[in-house]
This record gives sequence, structure tokens and C-alpha cells, in this order.
Amino acid sequence: MSVTRRFMLRAAGALVGGALALSSFAAHAEDTIKIGILHSLSGTMAISETTLKDVMLMLIDEQNKKGGLLGKKLEPVVVDPASNWPLFAEKARELIAKDKVSVVFGCWTSVSRKSVLPVFKELDSILFYPVQYEGEESERNVFYTGAAPNQQDIPAVDYLMSEDGGSVKRWVLEGTDYVYPRTTN
Repeated sequence: MSVTRRFMLRAAGALVGGALALSSFAAHAEDTIKIGILHSLSGTMAISETTLKDVMLMLIDEQNKKGGLLGKKLEPVVVDPASNWPLFAEKARELIAKDKVSVVFGCWTSVSRKSVLPVFKELDSILFYPVQYEGEESERNVFYTGAAPNQQDIPAVDYLMSEDGGSVKRWVLEGTDYVYPRTTN
């Protein structure tokens, strides 16, 4: 995955906005705000998720160089759910209950997000989910920052059906046997 300027700006905005929104809850230590990072650093999803972890660490470092947030240093707490969907829930619980993070940035796949939802509900914590998702879900504990099908797939289909897109009349939408492609198709 190449990191675009748009991705960096979105991630920075989410980081700062999320931390600001949660600053009243964030004082687990007098001078730090702990930020959980829940991305696979090993296993099949590591190739995609390691980049997101690196971006979060870079953004936290940049914000700390500017004085932190509201005078507090941001402290990343990184865990590796190892591309293991049940382990995502376990690691989310660890970040929130044991490490006392104020907010978590993480998950890549829909199944990893769905596995952590009960934890975030139960412990009343916040997850920033950074990737496109299938829609049809709205949780008060999750900020969905990626595109839903009505923002990504439907405009593409509309374009293909238009004169500029070649006036395509028939096509096949392919996808793996997985939450996002099944729901989108």
C-alpha cells in the first residue's frame, strides 16, 4: 500500500480529532495520553497493517514534537493481534482494561472489526477504524473513517454505466467469500 497525502491528512485528522474528543477521559497519567494501536504486525495481514502502525507512530511522534496534545505527551501502546481474528478482541481488551488507553486505532478487516465490537461496547471505549467498510453498521463506539459502498463502489458502477465509462451494460463483481465483498455485491 502506498501512503498518499490524502491518507496522511485523514490519519492526522483522525488522530488529533480523536484525541481532542477524548481528552476529558484521557488523563490516565498526569502528563500522558495513551493511544492504543491494534494492527497485525505478523501473519497474513501484516503486509497491510504494519504500514498503518508506522503511520500512527509517525503522527504521534510529530504531535509530540509540537508539544503533544493539550500539554500532554501522546504515548503509543502497540500490540500485535497476529492476523488472528479472536486475538483482536483479546488484545483490544488488554489495551483498554490493562494498559488504560484512551482510544484505539486499529483493525483492517471487517472480521477483525466485528470481533472487537463487543469489547468496545462493554468497556465503553472508542475505536477508530481506518479502512473502507461495507456499511450497514453504526456503533457509537466506532469512528468509521473509510469509505462505504455508496461512496466507493456505487460511483464506480455509475461511471461504468455512463457514456464516459463506456456505457457498460453487463459485468461481474468479483470478490472473495468475505464480509465486505459479500455485502457489497
